[in-house]
Amino acid sequence: MSLRTVPPATSAQRPAVPSAGQQDRHAWFPGVGLALAVGIGAFLLNTVWAPLSPLLLAIIVGVVLANVVTLPAVLAPGIAVAGRRLLRIGIVLLGLQLSLRDVAALGPGVVGIVVTVVLLGIGTTLLWGRLLGMPFLQTLLIACGFSICGAAAVAAVDGVVDAEEEDAATAIALVVLFGTVMIPVSPALGALLGFSEHARGIFAGASIHEVAQVVAAGGLIGSGALATAVLVKLARVLMLAPVMAGVSLWRRRAADGSSGHRPPLVPLFVGGFVVAVLLRTTGTVPAGVLQGAKMTQTVLLAAAMFALGLGVRVAALRAVGPRPLLLGILSTLSVVTIAGVGVWLVA
Repeated sequence: MSLRTVPPATSAQRPAVPSAGQQDRHAWFPGVGLALAVGIGAFLLNTVWAPLSPLLLAIIVGVVLANVVTLPAVLAPGIAVAGRRLLRIGIVLLGLQLSLRDVAALGPGVVGIVVTVVLLGIGTTLLWGRLLGMPFLQTLLIACGFSICGAAAVAAVDGVVDAEEEDAATAIALVVLFGTVMIPVSPALGALLGFSEHARGIFAGASIHEVAQVVAAGGLIGSGALATAVLVKLARVLMLAPVMAGVSLWRRRAADGSSGHRPPLVPLFVGGFVVAVLLRTTGTVPAGVLQGAKMTQTVLLAAAMFALGLGVRVAALRAVGPRPLLLGILSTLSVVTIAGVGVWLVA
């Protein structure tokens, strides 16, 4: 009896086996899909009721879910992607909302206030953190979040220094807490100090942590102050690029004596942010493209904020003790004082 051999299967007959990269991407889908769904939902709610910040709403949803329910483990890979990659894309698109011409139109005095608030705010917060005996990286996250642009700055710095997850979660929680408190406090304090409506707009933009929180405070002051407050705040956002470059340079020097991976001199997303700012400054980007980019940026940042909110655990915050809360108080007071003195001297 003769044996009949079976010919080997052709490539067309073999079942397709996904590559490792495809498997990774497939693992992202559930978590990224959930984050984007929350981001889109927050954006749509903002179109119905403008005072409702989509970023703040997304953070709150994430915090509540993290502390009320146990999410399936299948969501974890995508949530991690949303908290980093979607955030970085959103930051790049944020650059299209910033024109160097608009920032220059603020005048050298207001630009000086912005630079001083960011640099001195970071410096004083680092000093307070050292006096309180707090870990340096946690202090750095809080310093940049309070001095530049809130949760987005915390996540951006975390992407460069790779701090502990609990440190980033604590910094984000503090930014949400103190920035929200500043929404009514900043307009009231500006009025108490005798600032004009225009000066109160500068003060709000220079002293409040999140862009969305500045919008809310500017609306309380008046329509004339709102545009000024937002522009001053966006000028602070512009400082994200040089600060991130400085942090990355510090990390590279720290890694020189070790065999560890050296971070790039300028992170790719920071370079993209700068290119987007320069592109907007040329005035060649059509208004429709800018509007679409703004909508996309809002959804992506809201999705990233939701993912970051999922990392905020109330039990973990209790475990870190009162020192981060005290640092948040001292950092807020420092930024408010620097901004107030600057406005008093210039505006």
